[in-house]
Amino acid sequence: MGPTALSGLPAPRRPVWAARAERLRAAATTEPGRLRLIATLLAALLLAFGAVAAWQTAQRVGAARAVATSSQPLSADAAEIYRSLADADTTAATGFLVGGAAPADVTSRYSTDVRTAAQLIAKAAAHNAGSPLGQAQVTLLSERLPVYTGLVETARADNRQGLPLGGAYLRYANEQMAGTLLPAAQKLYRAETGSLGVDYAHAEQVPWAALCLGAVALAALAWAQRRLYRRTRRVFNPGLLAGFVATAAALLWLAGGQLTARVDLHDSWAHGARSLDVLDAARIDALQARGDENLTLVARGGDTQYETLYEREMTDLAGPGPGGDGGLLGRALALADENGGRAPVRAVAADVVTWRARHQVVRADDTKGDYVSAVAGAIGGTDSAGHLISATTGQSFDAVDAGLRQALDHETGEFQRSAGAARDALAGLPEGAAALAALAVAASLMGVSRRLSEYR
Repeated sequence: MGPTALSGLPAPRRPVWAARAERLRAAATTEPGRLRLIATLLAALLLAFGAVAAWQTAQRVGAARAVATSSQPLSADAAEIYRSLADADTTAATGFLVGGAAPADVTSRYSTDVRTAAQLIAKAAAHNAGSPLGQAQVTLLSERLPVYTGLVETARADNRQGLPLGGAYLRYANEQMAGTLLPAAQKLYRAETGSLGVDYAHAEQVPWAALCLGAVALAALAWAQRRLYRRTRRVFNPGLLAGFVATAAALLWLAGGQLTARVDLHDSWAHGARSLDVLDAARIDALQARGDENLTLVARGGDTQYETLYEREMTDLAGPGPGGDGGLLGRALALADENGGRAPVRAVAADVVTWRARHQVVRADDTKGDYVSAVAGAIGGTDSAGHLISATTGQSFDAVDAGLRQALDHETGEFQRSAGAARDALAGLPEGAAALAALAVAASLMGVSRRLSEYR
């Protein structure tokens, strides 16, 4: 078959994409084609800016909302679980010193602590389904708390009957609390505090992708406006100008809202969350010191480990020596940014000094064998000489605990104000950025279409 026969075959078909590319190149050689291409690129860029801005700000709004309404309250609940358990242990030892049936106020306080801890453990179980570490600690707390309360009830029953075995049961209950329950509560607190830190980090992230896209979109709108001016000598194209203003407004809102939120979040962390962490630790040290002080008396000189623990916890709380302005209290004082936060911490430091002085009197009485006077110095009552003791270590502890609670309430208020302001600074930003970007797209297309209509 020769070449002549082959010449009658149809030519190969061109790929669809090649044909379309050819049409685009042809269109780009005319001004209307260029305008359509510019309009398409502007619309795509503005839509990308709006979508990315809405997506990134929605993530930050969610994280800021979690900081204010979820993560920090759950962290506070975990700290309250620890405090309630420690206070229950301290109160159980206090009631044991009285002998016989514990006073009604002591029994009521112990029951309230156990009930509060149980309720918060159940609440934590409902919010830690996705956290293996948190769930494991919640499960451990749920299982071991009834064991602890059973040991305390056995110790009380033996104590009411005057059986020395009651003291052994109480010490064993304390070992369960110190060795199992309180470490689990501390791990739960650390897990919740870790979640709070993650939410802070997410909320403070700068939305660089959205900011960069917004800046590029503004530059593209300005370039398109200048191009039309050079070809038409018309200073402004109303549509492109409106698109530029809408994009600039979205970009300024995005940058300003994020900057304001970051400042407020930093303030809530520096003068709220960090202070709360230190004050929670101080309150727990005070509770444990009080419990060990009482257990030293329960042991009747048979075990000195509780006195050693008392000294260690008081050193952590207020520093070594008789002063009260070191340790955790010193850190809390340094973190407080106004007198409303400093005043209760200073009062607590003074109460710690008094507590330490009274404790030395109690230890001196216990060391020389005057157990009645030592107990009276710890919880009140009459000493071995029949004198009524009104200034007790128990009163000092109550003053310390009340002062720390006042400081915690103040710092909680500071945190809520700053975290709430950060959340409010981002409120409406995802929807607003998307709406302004859509407005910019519509205005830009309208501006270009008016110019295209002049070629018809």
